[in-house]
Amino acid sequence: MFVVATERRTPGSQTSLREANRRRVVEAIKKHGGLTQVELAGVTGLSPASVSNIVKALSASGVLHTSPTTQSGRRAQYVTLAHALGLVAGVHFSTRHMRVALADVTQTVVAEHHLPLAKDHRADNELDRTTLLIADMLETLKSSMSEVQAVGIALPAPLDRRTGTTARSGIFRGWDGIAVAEVMERRLGRPVFVDNASNLAALAELRMGAARGKTEVIYIDIGDKIGSGLILGGQVYRGFNGAAGEFGHTTIVENGPLCRCGNRGCLETIAGGYAILDNLKPTYGNLKLNDIVTKAMSGDAGVTRALAEAGRHIGIAAANFSNLFDPERLVIGGELARAGEILLGPIRHALERAVIVDEASTPDVVQGQLGPRASTLGAIAFAIDHVAIGGSSTPD
Repeated sequence: MFVVATERRTPGSQTSLREANRRRVVEAIKKHGGLTQVELAGVTGLSPASVSNIVKALSASGVLHTSPTTQSGRRAQYVTLAHALGLVAGVHFSTRHMRVALADVTQTVVAEHHLPLAKDHRADNELDRTTLLIADMLETLKSSMSEVQAVGIALPAPLDRRTGTTARSGIFRGWDGIAVAEVMERRLGRPVFVDNASNLAALAELRMGAARGKTEVIYIDIGDKIGSGLILGGQVYRGFNGAAGEFGHTTIVENGPLCRCGNRGCLETIAGGYAILDNLKPTYGNLKLNDIVTKAMSGDAGVTRALAEAGRHIGIAAANFSNLFDPERLVIGGELARAGEILLGPIRHALERAVIVDEASTPDVVQGQLGPRASTLGAIAFAIDHVAIGGSSTPD
């Protein structure tokens, strides 16, 4: 069993450096499938001695597998991920849905369930249901909880890295004050790691989606609400308290509509899915987000205009973010991203008008590739990372 460390890692500490080096080795193997130790040193930039020590430690803990091979007439150690490591679980809670998946350490999903949630669902009920669902999925696979090495959970709210609870009350009602990782570790008896859903969607798009090969990316999640994940230097950036990237809560209209965060005029109140639905209600009655996408793609002029206006506001806010962080790419995900260029086009045009860099340096705007599974796949990757390098149950 992997022990959950409780110490806080400080930037630049020996522990942080060791974990960063282990992560580089594991990521290189994930990317290439398998490498010799000499090749690992080449692609990671680490010394052969450091690679040897890391491989030895991770092989002893069951994360990596080594086997002898011969290249150019010389004997070498070929390093791969250990397929016998076991399973990891990824869970994504949104305001209206829950998705649970089980995968092996190569991130191959072997079981998955998607369930609707009541509008005002509460943490205690849904965490109980998640515990039972994971147990049922394991039974279907003829597996047991002892084979689950870690669980990653994605929540639609910023998390306070000190307490493991949501960073501000009201952001995710029914979940305030709940240290989800601690609660689920008691229920499951396994290590649990929790992060913001947009951060984990960004991580998934970085590893296997539209942000692959990029190091400076802003992921924007546009659904009933608006979130974002920042990729800086090839890593998810969470900020000092863990609340970086709250794109939807940047002020767009001073003294504008009241937001769930308690402030007024946030982008989410102007361009989020709920705001679009409210604006369309006098003409179209009660719609759902899926209806917006369907009608827009079928050519409905009123819905298309509403999406375009939301995209314009998002593009202006994205330009502000771009002027701060100078990303190479903006990845647009979330339920409304399925509208494609109907939404992305206005975002791109507003961005191009407001960024300070020249046309050749303007970040490109692309649709996410992982769809509604992005945060779940990111939760799986997050759990695998912690199994590989060890770590605390709140994001570093």
